[in-house]
Amino acid sequence: MEAIKNIGFLVGRIIVGVYYSMAGIEHFTGLQGMAQYAASKGVPLPELAVLFTGVLLLVGGLSVLTGLFPIVGIGSLVVFFLPVTIIMHDFWNIQDPQMKMIQTIQFMKNMGLMGSAMIFLAIPEPWKFSLSKKK
Repeated sequence: MEAIKNIGFLVGRIIVGVYYSMAGIEHFTGLQGMAQYAASKGVPLPELAVLFTGVLLLVGGLSVLTGLFPIVGIGSLVVFFLPVTIIMHDFWNIQDPQMKMIQTIQFMKNMGLMGSAMIFLAIPEPWKFSLSKKK
């Protein structure tokens, strides 16, 4: 049973780590479009903001994937999610019912992702199959 839990944890980390890493890379490859959207939401210095949030996602994703510095990685994800969720998915300010529903879903998805990322903080370090040195 312990082996199944460990393998499940590793597979889950790979999935989540790749998800966040790919999202971070998208901030670089899709910079112009994301910056335009950020500007439409009133974000100052939108290109810089998109680049910075891309770095936060990459740090978080690679940390989850490798098990290195998980507190830093999860902290990066929380620093990403808090302002991005509130600023970019402000469903309470949207009048159009369809756009309001879309932004509500995105807001709730981000809150769920942030909460699930924070759950990793409860796992004792070093994580199983992590690249960090054993204690």
